[in-house]
Amino acid sequence: METSTLSAHGARVSVRRTPHTSWRRVIADSFRIFHPAQEVRHPVMFCVYVLFLFLVVLTLVPGAFPDIARSYSANYYLAVTVILFLTLWFANLGQAIAEARGRAQADSLRQIRSGVRANQVLPDGHLQRVPSDILRVGDTVEVRPGEPIPIDGDIIHGAALIDESMMTGESEAVIREGGGDKTSVLGGTRVLQGTIHIRVTAVRGESFLDRLIRLVEGQGRESTPNEIALGVLLYAFTITLFTVVVSFIFLADFTNIVYIDVATIVALFVCLMPTTIGALLPAIGISGINRVARANVIAKSGKAVEAAGDLDLIILDKTGTITIGNRLAVQFIAAPGVEMPELLEGALLASSVDETPEGRSIVRLAARRNAPTRKLELGSFKVMPFTAERRMSGIALQDGTEAYKGAISAIEAYGAAISPDVRRAAAAASGQGMTPLAIAVNKRALGIVLLKDVVKPGIKDRIRELRTMGIRTVMCTGDNRLTAAAIAKEAGVDDFVAEAKPETKLLLIQREKAEGRMVAMTGDGTNDAPALARADVGLAMNSGTSAAKEAGNMVDLDNDPTKLIEVVSIGKQLLITRGGLTTFSITNDVAKYFAIIPAIFIAAGATTLPGIAVLNIMGLGNPELAVLSALLFNALIIPILIPLALAGVPFRPSSAIDLLRKNLLLYGVGGLVSAFAGIKLLYLWLAWVETLPFVHAVGTVVTHYLPLGGR
Repeated sequence: METSTLSAHGARVSVRRTPHTSWRRVIADSFRIFHPAQEVRHPVMFCVYVLFLFLVVLTLVPGAFPDIARSYSANYYLAVTVILFLTLWFANLGQAIAEARGRAQADSLRQIRSGVRANQVLPDGHLQRVPSDILRVGDTVEVRPGEPIPIDGDIIHGAALIDESMMTGESEAVIREGGGDKTSVLGGTRVLQGTIHIRVTAVRGESFLDRLIRLVEGQGRESTPNEIALGVLLYAFTITLFTVVVSFIFLADFTNIVYIDVATIVALFVCLMPTTIGALLPAIGISGINRVARANVIAKSGKAVEAAGDLDLIILDKTGTITIGNRLAVQFIAAPGVEMPELLEGALLASSVDETPEGRSIVRLAARRNAPTRKLELGSFKVMPFTAERRMSGIALQDGTEAYKGAISAIEAYGAAISPDVRRAAAAASGQGMTPLAIAVNKRALGIVLLKDVVKPGIKDRIRELRTMGIRTVMCTGDNRLTAAAIAKEAGVDDFVAEAKPETKLLLIQREKAEGRMVAMTGDGTNDAPALARADVGLAMNSGTSAAKEAGNMVDLDNDPTKLIEVVSIGKQLLITRGGLTTFSITNDVAKYFAIIPAIFIAAGATTLPGIAVLNIMGLGNPELAVLSALLFNALIIPILIPLALAGVPFRPSSAIDLLRKNLLLYGVGGLVSAFAGIKLLYLWLAWVETLPFVHAVGTVVTHYLPLGGR
């Protein structure tokens, strides 16, 4: 166990990293799940549970059922009962291991907030040191350098450099400040620099840390629609099988063809039920959610994870998702009659006080081209910031000089004439995916500077993978159509929406969903909230507003918009794992049929159906060993498949047809072959074990003590 401790103004925060809980705890939890209230949650295994209890009673006191147990064999009945117990225990063990992994994560997360106290700001402005547990929504707290943030909230005053590594695993600190879209902070993170006032937006038990703890522990995890549908299918299949088995028993008894022993009937019913997938379903669901949590994504429900695996369309923002996000200046083009040094001087002056990445990029490029510099004294200029209405920014000097840069239409509106040559150069640059900004000094256009969006490395391959999986991608951007088309072509997206407004995404989602498609998107602003709420998968950024995080059904703690593509892969893997193991379970049952049905007639010595021997393709001559080998294989296959259920089926992007073909071959044919081979090997092993003196001695003891009270 690895432990680290941070001390911050009396608050002690311990972070414990526990990779696994102990096996003693896991085994204890697996026995705890034997409680009827736990077993009844899983219909298939609950049927096995009821049959196990019935057979326990029948094994111990067969006299209570004289008509049923007329062919009672203590050793055989006890063996069937023990194997049924192992079947249940192996199923519980898979669930307990999955829950234990989540509990280890949750224990580490709980330590993040251990002992945290807060400086509550009282109405009179004074500070009061209080436990963070008593804070309520709307309260204001002050957090100083070195102190942990006590609970989720929005910054209402100040700015701070915040360490979120204990939540996200990222070592780089982030800046959060009041008055914008970067106001939201998480409880459990720590202020490195700056003093901030935070308005509490969540009470203890409802914060994102609490949600993450509940998520990884699986507390209150509701069944997803696909789990419910599969559960209903398995339940219906079990009822149908029960009807067929009971009808078969009565038909056999009525015609006097064969008498079927009760233990054999139970074994037949359990083996032909979809017990394998029924046992592994809880582990598959819990581990799928945990994989999302390990990717630093908080999913508010398992439904969102499954929806990610069923998507038809993903809406991607250009900036930050497809491109790096900071446009870089790459070229200056002077207007006719303007010398390049004059253009460089004007561009440098217009961007000299611009702190945006684009502005700094223009300054760097102009400096590299040896632009003439002008020294600006403090108070000798006025900054003219960019606004949505003006669409340009610049500087106004005390001597009357004005220098601006901005969209060509905005510079024209300012009063500068743009020459046809400059327009043609700007149009050509836009067609290549660059953004032209006009430079003007004192209402005279000097030329343009070209900014280029840099497409993220590897994004084209990721989009190709999505297309292979049958998922369309649409890029949304506020750029003009020419620039948008060039970026879309370079990135390889299927479609794009240019000159997009905040409501464009919502309209696009509504249109696609009206046509029956499942849609996903990312967002971080308050204006993204309606679209995030409407999307089937809405991935909000942790750095975004509270409104965006509440509207989305997932929150990315790493603030990486491309994480949506990773979530899609996790969702696909979850669905494929469940589908593959369901196929494996069903084909396994076919082999068990060929083991038990012939054994029933062989045991009864039936001669009226000589053709039944044809079904005994595995050559199992001892009927009791045939039944036990099939039942034992049915139990042992569960722990063998637990690692696959927890880790997930290996997933590589491919088409739906290819995935279906692969699953049918690997898990369909593989399930059939492995069952035939496994049952035959177990039969041979049991036949050898039966000859051991020790086994004979144990059988004698069992026969002596069972049934209780004698026959």
